Amino acid sequence: MITGANAIEIARARAAEMGWAFVEPLDVVERRAWLSGAVTRYEIESNAGKLGTKARFVVDAATGAILSQGYVPR
Repeated sequence: MITGANAIEIARARAAEMGWAFVEPLDVVERRAWLSGAVTRYEIESNAGKLGTKARFVVDAATGAILSQGYVPR
């Protein structure tokens, strides 16, 4: 199980690998399982609430694998 801080570092490393900007402020949302309440994934958005370039990642909380990623280079 990883923490939100670990998920941010995983996302930051992937953004650097892809050559994407990863700027603050960041928005991290914990998604939880309905019955157990355990964290299942983290949704991370860079440049949250602002206009301009954004990177978005969904990171699995159990394995640290990136389930989804996207980039808007405005």
